[in-house]
Amino acid sequence: MTTPACPCGRSEPYEKCCGCFHAGAAAAPTAEALMRSRYSAFVKGDAGYLLRTWHPRTRPARLDLDPGMRWTALEILETAGGSAFHATGTVTFRASYRGGSLHERSRFERVDGAWVYVDGEFLD
Repeated sequence: MTTPACPCGRSEPYEKCCGCFHAGAAAAPTAEALMRSRYSAFVKGDAGYLLRTWHPRTRPARLDLDPGMRWTALEILETAGGSAFHATGTVTFRASYRGGSLHERSRFERVDGAWVYVDGEFLD
């Protein structure tokens, strides 16, 4: 039996991809990896991870995820910065869900060495 690929779109199994970030075993090394792990957290309904990886300056007090939302695919369209050599980065993506899609340019910053989501701009 094959292990299903991670929801983020990479071919690795969830446990070896975004799952290790969700479990706290590792931190996302790039802004794109954090973006992918946050998408997977939406798929898995992991509000705790989403809040932990949100910039303290912009993080909401709580996050209520819609249990009926079915995310179906993630497409990374563009990245700028966000590597081990940057303090900031952006990731432009399209996240598809049953009934539509979300097109966003997300901004990320490092806080105490870890990548966090700052905010996003809807593009469509």
